[in-house]
Amino acid sequence: MTYFGPLSNSPVLLLCSPGQATFEPETAAEAPDLGYREAALDCCSVVQSMSFGNQGARVWRKTGEREMPKCLKSSVKYPQSVMVWGAMSAAGVGPLCFIKGRVNAASYQEILEHFMLPSAEKLYGDEDFIFQHDLAPAHSAKTTGKWFTDHGITVLNWPANSPDLNPIENLWDIVKRKLRDTRPNTLDELKAAIEASWASITPEQCHRLIASMPRHIEAVISAKGFPTKY
Repeated sequence: MTYFGPLSNSPVLLLCSPGQATFEPETAAEAPDLGYREAALDCCSVVQSMSFGNQGARVWRKTGEREMPKCLKSSVKYPQSVMVWGAMSAAGVGPLCFIKGRVNAASYQEILEHFMLPSAEKLYGDEDFIFQHDLAPAHSAKTTGKWFTDHGITVLNWPANSPDLNPIENLWDIVKRKLRDTRPNTLDELKAAIEASWASITPEQCHRLIASMPRHIEAVISAKGFPTKY
């Protein structure tokens, strides 16, 4: 648990929990003060499905019309999807990475090398940082630990099953809400919509999410580690 409070001459806290988020196109759906500066990098660690049709539609029907086509909503059995990795901080967001296939230790380290490091450089330059990620197998692999050691990056200890302590979860909710107004019908259109939604995230939004973390931590403490509204 970390309190995000301003303190001079202290390292930048980079909270990261890399992973993926899955989005489906429309056609598929019918704490204590640890002395860290107020800054954090966080990477998507949610695996979520989302459809872009009108999921709340209802129709009036007469008795006996239950099975009529006009009263039914069609769906696609095997929807296409895309996995996305992204990073955020109180200073803004980093570049997105679209992921093909499953994430294992080797592919995760490629993401770290080619997307996390550029994100950190963009957001904080040469400043030192602490990296956070969850305990997914690709993250906790020995080879991944060696990657961090070889790159001189400190990794923050993180409690298991703690998405409510990770502001990226809230950021992905914002991205998904923005995507509800889009109608992508192909993977390319979907990727473009995700990129546009991500690019529209402002540093002010990111800063507010980071600034909300003390409330998240207080809620977890009050709940004695059980689920919270966050």
